[in-house]
Amino acid sequence: MWVWSFLCLVGWSVLCRGQVLKCDDFTDLDFHESFIGTNLNVKLLLYTRANLECGQEISQVNLLDLPLFQLDRPTAFVIHGYRPTGAPPIWLGHIVRLLAAQDDMNILLVDWNRGAANLNYFSAVANTRKAAENITAFILSMQENGADLSSIHMIGVSLGAHVAGFVGAMLKGKIGRITALDPAGPLFSGTSPEDRLDPTDAQFVDVLHTDSDAFGLREPLGHIDFYANGGADQPGCPKTIFSGKSLPCSSYYDFLDGRCLQCESFKPASCPILGYHVNQWRDSLLRLGQTKAFFSTTAESPYCKMSYKVDMVTWNQYTRWGMVIIKLHSGRRVVETRIDHKLSRFEQYTATRMLAQFDEDLTPVQKITICFVTGNVIGPRYKMRLLRIRFTPLEHPDRPQLCRYDMILEENMEMSFRPMACDESRI
Repeated sequence: MWVWSFLCLVGWSVLCRGQVLKCDDFTDLDFHESFIGTNLNVKLLLYTRANLECGQEISQVNLLDLPLFQLDRPTAFVIHGYRPTGAPPIWLGHIVRLLAAQDDMNILLVDWNRGAANLNYFSAVANTRKAAENITAFILSMQENGADLSSIHMIGVSLGAHVAGFVGAMLKGKIGRITALDPAGPLFSGTSPEDRLDPTDAQFVDVLHTDSDAFGLREPLGHIDFYANGGADQPGCPKTIFSGKSLPCSSYYDFLDGRCLQCESFKPASCPILGYHVNQWRDSLLRLGQTKAFFSTTAESPYCKMSYKVDMVTWNQYTRWGMVIIKLHSGRRVVETRIDHKLSRFEQYTATRMLAQFDEDLTPVQKITICFVTGNVIGPRYKMRLLRIRFTPLEHPDRPQLCRYDMILEENMEMSFRPMACDESRI
């Protein structure tokens, strides 16, 4: 046993068939090398279900020399982005395991750290096309040996998203899919489609925006562009690309305003789901053209929010303006949301729709507390009569709607009630 332990310590891996292979590592550079700059060199490290913990560098000339690389399987290329310090991305092993769990595939980590590791961002950008040319030559070799371009999925992070786009353009948009994670913005924002990722670079392009107010891009680049928390100022975001329901919408403001809750364009299917399986909506998205979709996250795992559509019918004589605070109670557990992205307007016999998002899914909901906040601190307290308030759970359509009828809210005062089953014969 000590022999195998020693082999592991020096970087060797024992495969299940008894064959011992040396593991090839991602390039690890120090800050000094990034400071003086690095010359581009591209390595491809192969991972499969048979060698999840032991990358194998694959020859870009003799790609069939490695038996683990099988061209009849789908192939995913994972392309990292700008590396100012030269250190390897910490997420590499995680994404390899997640991809392998989805399908039996070839997973190729594109190591262009020598080229991306440079304190001079302009130099790293200049290397993106050169890296893309290298990858394209390898894919053409794959095709010559029988691989189907439609079975290729490129996943690019930051600058890597544009590298993937350049590869796709060089291959006339024939590769199956490009997934872009927070595409880099500096030197790409406002440029023509030929100079960045765009929807023509693959048969299907999906994009996730999480840093559009800093180093990312706000403009849509794919067939569907997902904006986490509006695309900027993340309180915490999913650490993978494999799950999360999103609502197609023209803007984040409209999303928060509850105007995008139906997903009519996708029926009988549900709203598109961010992640690996979003290609199930490909045909609909290609028909619709470029689509924006928005979703919210929490700051901690599991990151998902529980959303309710809240419909209120008011019967107050005068128009009221204010924001709404809602609490859900289940036993001793309480979650709260503030619908305060704008002042809501409540008019006589008018239906108002809001989107209420909670950091935790409480079930069953035994009590609901609502507070109508106006900011009025002097003078008489105004009252607002609700003919009906209805809560519709969006993530769990199998759960019943929760209602309450004919109640009086006093501004800046909490009102609690036990929800009841909704009666469609009433307002």
